[in-house]
Amino acid sequence: MTKAGSKGGNLRDKLDGHELDLSLSDLNEVPVKELAALPKATILDLSCNKLTALPSDFCGLTHLVKLDLSKNKLRQLPADFGRLVNLQHLDLLNNRLVTLPVSFAQLKSLKWLDLKDNPLDPVLAKVAGDCLDEKQCKQCANKVLQHMKAVQVDQERERQRRLEIDREAEKKWEAKQRAKEAQERELRKREKAEEKERRRKEYDALKAAKREQEKKPKKETNQAPSSRCAGSVVVAHGPSCSAACGIFPDQGSNPCPLHWQADSQPLRHQGSPESKSGSRARKPPPRKHTRSWAVLRLLLLLLLCVAGGLVACRVTELQQQPLCTSVNALYDSALRGLRSHDILRWVLQTDSQQ
Repeated sequence: MTKAGSKGGNLRDKLDGHELDLSLSDLNEVPVKELAALPKATILDLSCNKLTALPSDFCGLTHLVKLDLSKNKLRQLPADFGRLVNLQHLDLLNNRLVTLPVSFAQLKSLKWLDLKDNPLDPVLAKVAGDCLDEKQCKQCANKVLQHMKAVQVDQERERQRRLEIDREAEKKWEAKQRAKEAQERELRKREKAEEKERRRKEYDALKAAKREQEKKPKKETNQAPSSRCAGSVVVAHGPSCSAACGIFPDQGSNPCPLHWQADSQPLRHQGSPESKSGSRARKPPPRKHTRSWAVLRLLLLLLLCVAGGLVACRVTELQQQPLCTSVNALYDSALRGLRSHDILRWVLQTDSQQ
């Protein structure tokens, strides 16, 4: 690889005032370090060499005012080429350039530009023009700078648009993530509520089963048959007793437990006159009063049957039945009549007449 120092000696020997001529030096690369050591060389001629690219540190030669890169094989300029802010004259004739870097718009001091004989982009070639004289080259510099500024603005706008798109995409992604997290929280909350409801139902079912088990012994106790005795009278057969004693029209076939049997002592019952008078047996009436004795005996038998049914209706659970309601009403009426002595007075008068 050929450098300037190997063919023309030291670069300082080629420095003529502010101009350094390295043209026709068969250079394949630019000696950037040696050029940086010569800040006085503001005019640099690198034409007619074999340069295919400029190194990125070439843009650090900010002291350059005039640069001739014509008749090389340059395919592109460095991206930071716009750092050469003091450059006023630039010759890029007969290279292989297609486009210019966007930073080219930063060359605000550029007054002269030649881009002829390059395979330029059609838009850029139209903007650059022919550059056949000094005036056209100045116009080329001005138009190309304006064009590159517009390209820079468009690229900046495109960059901002892409940044905005990226920000919107990021916002959408974050919103999607938040919605997903909220959905997951709602799902966990629903599952927790369902689990709580299931456990509550299980608890209620257990409580209900426990209450049912506690009620079963009570139901069995209430359903067990029971009978009560009032004195020596069995009251479980109240309705049959009433039928046997003649309270109802039909005559029962079973004898009433309260019925008197012939030639025997009467069955004592609580509340009856006989239970109060002791255990004395009733003497048979004289024969001349046979009719009265039969009537009295019949009445006494009927009274005992009524007393047995009355006890059954007042003491046992049968008191809520419609029949017992009627019997209780008759008992109350009879009790009021006895208190007024009307019935007793009638019975005595009848017996005395006979």
